[in-house]
Amino acid sequence: MDTAALRSKVTFQKNEAVTDKYGNHKNAWTDYYTCFATIGGEGMAGSKEGQAVGTTVEDFSMTVSVRYCRRAAAIDSTHYRVMFMGGIYNIVNIDHMNFRKKSLKFTCRKERR
Repeated sequence: MDTAALRSKVTFQKNEAVTDKYGNHKNAWTDYYTCFATIGGEGMAGSKEGQAVGTTVEDFSMTVSVRYCRRAAAIDSTHYRVMFMGGIYNIVNIDHMNFRKKSLKFTCRKERR
């Protein structure tokens, strides 16, 4: 892994139940792990435009490669998401890079709001 390419700051957020001051429980996204990553794959084959309710919407995909650590290895695609440059990206796939414990590659798709 080229450590000089780790120049983009990303934040992984976890979906968990939080309690407000009245004791009510609700789901919320909390920051879990922030690190530097290599962003790649912009304009992948999965990226495309489509029509939704008469407007053209962009379906944007990218890959996020980070160095291996215990916190990053605990991330799964159902409870976590990626924040990058103000955008929210859902994790579609996680590649453990042959389980060598050197890097992780997350395939992400931009969430439409």
